[in-house]
Amino acid sequence: MSDMTANESRPGDSRFFQRSGPFGLERLAEVSGSDIIPAASGKGLSEFRGVAPLHVAGPDEISFLDNRRYLPLLAETKAGAVILSPAFTDKLPSDTAGLACKAPYLAWARVATLFHPAPASTGVRHPSAWIAEDAEIGENVEIGPFAVIGSGVRIGRDSIVASHASIGQSVEIGERCRIGAHAAISHARIGDRVTLYPGVRIGQDGFGFAVGPEGFETVPQLGLVVLEDGVEVGANSTIDRGSMRDTLIGAGTRIDNLVQIGHNARLGRCCIVVSQAGISGSTELGDFVTIAAQAGLIGHIKIGAKARIGAQCGVMSDVDAGADVIGSPAMPFREFFRNVATLRKLSRKSGD
Repeated sequence: MSDMTANESRPGDSRFFQRSGPFGLERLAEVSGSDIIPAASGKGLSEFRGVAPLHVAGPDEISFLDNRRYLPLLAETKAGAVILSPAFTDKLPSDTAGLACKAPYLAWARVATLFHPAPASTGVRHPSAWIAEDAEIGENVEIGPFAVIGSGVRIGRDSIVASHASIGQSVEIGERCRIGAHAAISHARIGDRVTLYPGVRIGQDGFGFAVGPEGFETVPQLGLVVLEDGVEVGANSTIDRGSMRDTLIGAGTRIDNLVQIGHNARLGRCCIVVSQAGISGSTELGDFVTIAAQAGLIGHIKIGAKARIGAQCGVMSDVDAGADVIGSPAMPFREFFRNVATLRKLSRKSGD
């Protein structure tokens, strides 16, 4: 138990995470796009072995500062170097070098990835996996235990298919994709560098039915799901295939865990959809739209590029490009908070 307590605050446990390095400060500056600020004492190390938070980092580790509220931690850090804004370089301890840049968090992401790259495909196909004879499997594709690869499937080189994943007939998957454990994919075309986390469901029937004299009758869902390059879909999220046209997720879009996207929906490039949000059928999002947690969007509406939908928002009509909305029904931020302030005033008066 004492070992567990000692290790729990340090990132990159070697039992779980691959580690590369060590790397010199010049290499880290190159990767992160930073300028080197030498340690004032002249005692800085020339090589670094990992990354860690300010309060636990040691002399051979890199840390970062992206918020002035953590300046007290910067003053006490033992990190060998810190990624930070040029505005804070004068706050560095004398034995700590700086990597100064305009976007410290982005630089931190690149440095952390350098030390801890995603595991590459081993190219091993587990003997318990079932692979159709006519499936086309690219070079160096890893296929885990009990995975099922259906007839006519095509998987690009250097991809990974984890254990118990199911890839249905004729699905196309590009290069360097990562398909998580127990993911199920059907009726889909998937680009390069796509990541599907465990339990994802792609391409199942959309929620389409007609009302007949004796009850509901299912409407055939004849479209596909198209995931463009660089899309990530979080654990246990679902994306329905289209009814008469494809459901489309634009390049670079990030979808969190437990998200539902209905049939015929079309998301633009680099959208963000946060946990438990639901996007109804035939709704269209422009590029760089953000949908916060637990927001709900009805079908057949359009959300303009770079719009932001607040948490638990109920969106029932189109949203203009660049707009920020919150509440249910959705309204502009200022209007929403003005209404809240008015209600509070009325409540206080009624209490008097």
